[in-house]
Amino acid sequence: MTFRLLTCFSLGAAVMAAAAIQGKVDLIDAKKKGSAEGVVVWLEPVAGRNAPAPAKFTLDQRSKRFLPHVMAVPVGSQVDFPNHDPIFHNAFSNFAGQPFDTGLYAPGTSQKITFRREGIVRVFCNIHAQMSAVIVVVPSPYFATSAAAGSFRIDNVPAGEYTLKVFHERATEKTLAALERRISVTSDQDLGMVKISESGYLEVGHKNKHGGDYPPVPLENGPYAGKK
Repeated sequence: MTFRLLTCFSLGAAVMAAAAIQGKVDLIDAKKKGSAEGVVVWLEPVAGRNAPAPAKFTLDQRSKRFLPHVMAVPVGSQVDFPNHDPIFHNAFSNFAGQPFDTGLYAPGTSQKITFRREGIVRVFCNIHAQMSAVIVVVPSPYFATSAAAGSFRIDNVPAGEYTLKVFHERATEKTLAALERRISVTSDQDLGMVKISESGYLEVGHKNKHGGDYPPVPLENGPYAGKK
């Protein structure tokens, strides 16, 4: 009986130790006024790493847009790229996070990519130059993406020491590195306001998957119009 009581107490203590970490991001020197949605915040354990459990996510292609525009996934996760438009799409990335190319695929079909290493994956469509998205592949199960008002919340964080990391697509690497800090988690915690400056960020165009310029007339007007 004593052993059972101790076991129940230990399990209860473990549950109690899981905390919720919340806060709010504030974009300063902002290039685009309004929403603070799409900032990724995650916690990396200082002493070793808790391997995140791979999961399945969906990055929609609809109305010539990737939805959501910014997505965070743990390492090893699979992302489905369904094409909900009546035209062909070709999602790809040439960036170091993980280069990939779905190839050209028809309306009503989908392609899947598994992201096996951490990094920032900037996603484009080889047909539509205006389409872009960012997949942030994190080496931790403790992450969140900010809502439109800037709020974020990371649940079920075990007690311990962590490094707080942040990604915002319109902030420089230097700015993001300066935001990293160590936090101690013992119970629920409000990190307050995380101020992210967009100063120094320059938006540049991108090439197609072959490294060339996009044609002035989208390929969809040619042989890739989709269903008639």
